[in-house]
Amino acid sequence: MNLIIVESPAKAKTIKNFLGKDYEVIASKGHIRDLPKSRFGITVDEDTSHLVPTYSVAKENSAIVKEIKALAKKADTIYIATDEDREGEAIGWHIAHAIKKDPQDLPRIVFHEITKSAIKHALEEARSIDMDMVNAQQARRLLDRVVGYKLSPLLASKIQKGLSGGRVQSSTLKLVVDREREIKAFVPVEYWTMDTAFKKDIDANLISHKGDKISKMSIENESQAKAIETSIKADSFTISKIETKQRKSSTPPPFMTSTLQQAASSKLGFTPKRTMMIAQTLYEGVKTPDGTSGVITYMRTDSLNLASEAVAAVRGVIENRYGKKYLPAKPKTYNKKSKGAQEAHEAIRPTMLNFTPEMAQSFLKADEIKLYRLIYERFMACQMEDAQFDQQSIIFSGNENEYRASGRKLTFDGFYAVTGAEDKDKLLPTLKEGEKAEIQSLKPEQHFTEPPARYSEASLIKKLESEGVGRPSTYAPTVATLSSRTYVNIEKKQIIPTEMAFTVTDILEKNFANIVDISFTANMEEKLDEVSEGNVDWQKLLSDFYFPFMDQIAAGKENIISLKLAKPLGRTCPKCGESELLLRSGRFGNFIACSGFPKCKYTEQVDEEGNPAPKQENLSEEKCDKCGKDMVIKNGRNGQFLACSDYPDCKNTKSINVEEKISETPCPDCGGKISLKNSRRGPFWGCEGYPECKFISKFEPTTIKCKEKGCKNGLLAERTYRNKEVYECVKCKARTPREETK
Repeated sequence: MNLIIVESPAKAKTIKNFLGKDYEVIASKGHIRDLPKSRFGITVDEDTSHLVPTYSVAKENSAIVKEIKALAKKADTIYIATDEDREGEAIGWHIAHAIKKDPQDLPRIVFHEITKSAIKHALEEARSIDMDMVNAQQARRLLDRVVGYKLSPLLASKIQKGLSGGRVQSSTLKLVVDREREIKAFVPVEYWTMDTAFKKDIDANLISHKGDKISKMSIENESQAKAIETSIKADSFTISKIETKQRKSSTPPPFMTSTLQQAASSKLGFTPKRTMMIAQTLYEGVKTPDGTSGVITYMRTDSLNLASEAVAAVRGVIENRYGKKYLPAKPKTYNKKSKGAQEAHEAIRPTMLNFTPEMAQSFLKADEIKLYRLIYERFMACQMEDAQFDQQSIIFSGNENEYRASGRKLTFDGFYAVTGAEDKDKLLPTLKEGEKAEIQSLKPEQHFTEPPARYSEASLIKKLESEGVGRPSTYAPTVATLSSRTYVNIEKKQIIPTEMAFTVTDILEKNFANIVDISFTANMEEKLDEVSEGNVDWQKLLSDFYFPFMDQIAAGKENIISLKLAKPLGRTCPKCGESELLLRSGRFGNFIACSGFPKCKYTEQVDEEGNPAPKQENLSEEKCDKCGKDMVIKNGRNGQFLACSDYPDCKNTKSINVEEKISETPCPDCGGKISLKNSRRGPFWGCEGYPECKFISKFEPTTIKCKEKGCKNGLLAERTYRNKEVYECVKCKARTPREETK
């Protein structure tokens, strides 16, 4: 019996289907041996200055290690078949150590796709574990552990509990914060355009005035615009030049990890994390007409290479389906433009061209078919002919002014036959040189320059890739970490840094400039690549970073002024009657808390000056059903409700029976009356025309209309959100501070 050890159960199941009874396939379920979770796990050898990791098998992995050991004892040959990148290489090395085997005694097999032919070929081409790749992964793991375990506690002690810092995470956060700083510092610049149409609805752009070229920002103010408008109206125009040139739209390259995540985000609305989860399933194995098989190649790659066999196969399909005119004379090759070495051997492509997206509809889930179609069509397109256009240009010349109108016509669709054309033809009417041309409409328009756009998940990944920060396996987790740590919020696909992000970035810039420096982080990635190629010693790389960094940590402990607020107030806690009250800071601002926490959890709200806020509780006439004490009126997210005054000892609550009240604002949907109603979830505003009109709102709408794009019939309602007075649209829920609306 031969044993093959892979990473995932799905992959194990797929491979088992391809092999006979002579093979047993088992999954390690990822890393089974790693640095300990609860302690640093790294010591420094005083003689060599080397960083020595302490690896251990976690309790949750002990059962699978025991199972692998049992199978290994019976096996004639044990194959390590983990993923082909350096993370997979290291996992295989750890597996060997966990089952008490010499890693160099175990044959290592790699495959870029999980198909029967690929697995059999891999078994014939077994090699040894590559220790350079293993050491590159160890270096990355130890670097990240050093930064995470030493920097995160410092941030937590100086700013706020629960904060974290990381080698890639912190430099990525600085990118987001720097972009927000640009937006806040942006000063709009005024400029004007002369929106002009000649007869026959030909839109044209002014390109010169009195011999001076006109660019986007040339017309700076209204007076200049008016003077040019007067000149144009007094001018007479003829068609001085008609030109047609052939242009090409080049085929797109095949997908690698970053471009797949970007395309899935923009075209399918998938987050990077969601994209990678779906791609993992497609790679490891799904149902097909020929049984379970992987239908795409390995999805963590920064390579644009394609196997010659795959290219030959797709060229045959292109010729059969679309004809010879769609097939280039030679196969197309692509070069990677972003920084960093290629970790994998091939771009992402389908493994079986006969498993078309149309056929896949019957086997894949909805999200799987969407992503599979994207990958399949991109692979087909990358080996097809370019699309061709006729680019049309007409010059309208006057005595003082000159215009250009442009259009184009698709003459050969090329790869658009697969992907579809994104731009429609914009044809110009048939005209002749020397013809007179009259202006149909002329309208000067005022504009202001726009600030740079916030990053989306897709554009941030594109930026990280172009700067050489991180690698294919780190893009999605990095973005997810920033969100989970409340450093950023993602709203309408925009990544918006929180106040905490600015605070942390400011401190890191002053005290750990290298950690947040993009060039430093990218350079470290290049050094890790050199380790994997055997050109740099991994221990020297670690020691060169570790000792200066630990000096920075020591200096930070001394020099960084704590932002934690714990000011004694000289008052005894009214709840426990023993401990003193302190003024503290938290995620949502300052508050008063008992110094006896966690035994006593008494808190008070404070105003903007830090003084105890006046209690807003209003006693009601009702008594608590459970303890007999007074009930007070409180405000919740569903409106007002009754709560026991003895909270938290008594947590009884009741809804308030409201009297019907008619709003002065008509229903935004039908124009009828809306009134205050009661429900088991609290009071709400609803249309009197129910059930024909089903308008409801938690808050009474005003007559102020919502200005968000795409929001229909939206009205703003007054409410309090996180202790701030805001307007919230009853339709799209967009919130605006009341001061800004005024």
